[in-house]
Amino acid sequence: METIPKTTFALFFGNRGFFPASLIARARREIQTRLEQLGHRVLMLDETATRHGAVEMRAEALCYAEFLRQHRGKFGGVILSLPNFGDESGAAVALQDADVPILVQAYPDELDKMGPTLRRDAFCGKLSVMDIFCQYGIKFTALQPHTVFPASQDFADNIDYFDRLCRVYGGLRRMTIGAIGARTTAFKTVRIDEVTLQRHGITMETIDLSDVFLRIEALDAQAKAVREKQAFLLNYTDFSTVPEKAVSNMARLGVVLDQITEELQLDALAIRCWLELQKKLHISPCTLLSELNNRGVVTSCEVDIGSAIMMRALRLASGQVTTCLDWNNNYGADLDKCILFHCGPVPQNMMRSKGKVTDHSILAQVMGPGCSWGCNVGRIAPMPMSFGNLLTQDGRIRCYLGEGRFTEDEIAEDYFGCAGVAQIANLQSLLQTIGMTGHRHHVAVTPGHVADPIREAFTRYLGYEVTKT
Repeated sequence: METIPKTTFALFFGNRGFFPASLIARARREIQTRLEQLGHRVLMLDETATRHGAVEMRAEALCYAEFLRQHRGKFGGVILSLPNFGDESGAAVALQDADVPILVQAYPDELDKMGPTLRRDAFCGKLSVMDIFCQYGIKFTALQPHTVFPASQDFADNIDYFDRLCRVYGGLRRMTIGAIGARTTAFKTVRIDEVTLQRHGITMETIDLSDVFLRIEALDAQAKAVREKQAFLLNYTDFSTVPEKAVSNMARLGVVLDQITEELQLDALAIRCWLELQKKLHISPCTLLSELNNRGVVTSCEVDIGSAIMMRALRLASGQVTTCLDWNNNYGADLDKCILFHCGPVPQNMMRSKGKVTDHSILAQVMGPGCSWGCNVGRIAPMPMSFGNLLTQDGRIRCYLGEGRFTEDEIAEDYFGCAGVAQIANLQSLLQTIGMTGHRHHVAVTPGHVADPIREAFTRYLGYEVTKT
C-alpha cells in the first residue's frame, strides 16, 4: 500500500522583546528536533532574518509572511510556538495569508523558574494570540493541555492529531475524482451536485462506460500490462474457481482503470459496477475495487462520489486502507451491533484472510450463473474503526462521522460477500439520525479512531457541515 507522508510543518516563533533571547534559541532547537524525531520535515526562518529568528514587530511579521510565500506548497501546516508571551499582532500579520491550518502551542512555566529572567507567561500569551486570530478571522487549532513542553507525550499526541487534520485539509481542498460510468438509474440515493463540489475545490471528471469498453477491446490479452495485471490479481486473492476468460477480462479492466487514473491524475474513483460489466464482460469489478483500495487508490462502487470523497478523508487521516460498505443487517437482538457488508470491495488489509473470488450470487439470480465473476468473498477482521459519509444539499457539503469497532462475532457461512459485525455505541440513535437527515445507505470505513481530526478539518477549515450523531 502506498504510504501517506507525514506533514511538513513551517515553524513560527512568537516573541516579546523584554523576555530573554535564550528562550527562543532553546525552543528553535527543541521543536525542530522533536518534530524530526516524530517523522516530520520542518521549514524554519533563518535565525538571522529577524531578532533570534522569531517574530514580534510588523517588519519581522512581513519578513515571515514573505518566507511562507516563497515556500508555498512545501508545507501543509504551521506550528505557532510561544516560548514566551509572544506578540499577538505580529503573529496575525505574519500568518493571515498562511492558507494552511495553524496550531497554536505555548510553553509552560516552571514553578521554580518564575523570576523575571526565566518566566515565560506563554499561558497568557496563547489566549492573546487566539483572541486576535478570532478578530482577524484567521482559522487556527488549539489543543489541550493549554501549555505543553515539546518533550512530552501530550505534545506528541497533539502533533499526531494536527498532522492528520492537515493531511485531510490538504487532500480535500483540491482534489479530482473520477466517475466511471453514469449513476445507475435505480440508485438515486447517490446523487450529488458537481457544482457544489467544485465550489469546495473538488473537481469531478466523468468517463463513459463506452470509452472503458473501447479501451478494453483495444487491449490484447497477451499485452505485457495485461499479463502483469493478471499475475498480480491471481496472487492477490483466490481465483481457483474463476473461468480463464473472466480473469482475463478483469485484468484488462484493471489496466484500463489504472490508465484512466494516471491520465486524469485522479485522487479517487467511483465506478458503475452493474449491469453493463456483467452483460458485456461477464464480470463484477468488486475484486478490482478491493485491490485498488488495498493499494491506496480510493475507489467506491455504484458511482457513489460522496462515499469516495469521505473514503479519501478517512484514508488521509488514518494513513491506512478504506472501503465503502452498506448499513446492511441487524445482528440478532443486539441494538448496538449490525452487519456492514458489500459484495467484495473490502481491501485485503481489512480482511481476516485472503478472500475467494466467486460469481455474484445475487445478480446470478437475475442474469443466470457465470455472468458476474468478481466478488471477493470473506470476512472483515476485528479492529477499531472510524466511519462516515458525505452528501451535497442546497450548495452545502454535509457529513456525519463516528467511531466504533469490528468485533469477532461470527456471521453465517452462507452469508454472501465480504462483511463484518460492527459495534457502535447508541447505534439505533445514529441510524435514526442518518435516515432523518437524508444520508445514504452506504458508509465509508477505515481502521483506527480518527474522527476528531477529520471533524475539525471539515468544519473549521473546509467549510463542511458535520451532523451531530
